[in-house]
Amino acid sequence: MYTVIGIVKSRAARVLWMLEELEQPFTHVPAAPQSLGVVEFNPAGKVPVLIEDGTPITDSTAIIQYLADKHGALTHPAGTLARARQDSLTQFLLDEFDAALWMAARHSFVLPEELRQTAIKDSLKWEFERSQKVLMQRMGEGPFLMGSLMTVPDIILTHCGNWALAAHFPIVERRLSEYLGRMRERPAFKRAMAH
Repeated sequence: MYTVIGIVKSRAARVLWMLEELEQPFTHVPAAPQSLGVVEFNPAGKVPVLIEDGTPITDSTAIIQYLADKHGALTHPAGTLARARQDSLTQFLLDEFDAALWMAARHSFVLPEELRQTAIKDSLKWEFERSQKVLMQRMGEGPFLMGSLMTVPDIILTHCGNWALAAHFPIVERRLSEYLGRMRERPAFKRAMAH
């Protein structure tokens, strides 16, 4: 059985949701970043951490792609063009969505107050809106990001979309708003967020 360490209001939500989609049993330890329960498995103090057979795995993207590959679901097979496109979308979302939101969070409450640059948020919001327009050109025809199959990038995009709304980063693309609404209605998503 898997153990997921991290509060649901973090990137741990991605791992919890993946496990719910895969219908895999797991134990959830809702530890905060930098807490003793986290640092003993990840010296950086970051969540999530997935423990399998006593081995910690860190970084939400590495964890959810590992789980998808291991269980043969929510992913395209490695070495295929579909997987190359999937990995490209994953990297795009991490570079353009996650990075902007994380930078804003760091300058809102993570960094020591004397190091925060609140003016940076305006440029990050501008970049975030621009990235949404680029994403719309890459989005497949279908209910999911790549078309008919839900994949790892769907979990990352939905998490980032929810994070954006909480951080007051506007979702300016109607199609993205509709997509996020559909994804939040998934039973596995609701179960994950209830942790």
